Amino acid sequence: MQIVCGIITISDRASAGDYKDLGGPALKAAAQKAGWQVLADAVVPDNAARIQEAIRSFSTQGCGLVLTTGGTGIGPRDVTPEAIRGIMRVELPGFGEVMRAESMKITPNSILSRSLAAIVDHALVIALPGKPSGAVECLGFVKGAIPHGVALAQETPTSC
Repeated sequence: MQIVCGIITISDRASAGDYKDLGGPALKAAAQKAGWQVLADAVVPDNAARIQEAIRSFSTQGCGLVLTTGGTGIGPRDVTPEAIRGIMRVELPGFGEVMRAESMKITPNSILSRSLAAIVDHALVIALPGKPSGAVECLGFVKGAIPHGVALAQETPTSC
């Protein structure tokens, strides 16, 4: 099964052009290395409506996997988990649990992360940390479950 992926960087400063987005390109490289087709990417501000709009747009375009980077911390503008929860059908807590547990082996600050995964429309959405290395590491921790999760989200179950 070919996984079609969309990548959304969530950052006020990157969306305003104040600095170059590094998280999106890092995730794109990791996705392509995994053999996934990256169909679309976007940079949006830390705004729940804009995040929701981008996720739904990517799902409508055929992305069975949507990766977000940014907005999962505890800053006042970090609203990614709330935005996803506002439009999800179901949350998949195991993804966040594994990402935090594995990241704790690298940095104690990972306990502050609110990374999560959920099903939105017909897409598996995974909210990853904003730091490029953290986003790629966390994606690696959960990569094995992604094909089956995407198949279920798209209602085309695998034999797994």
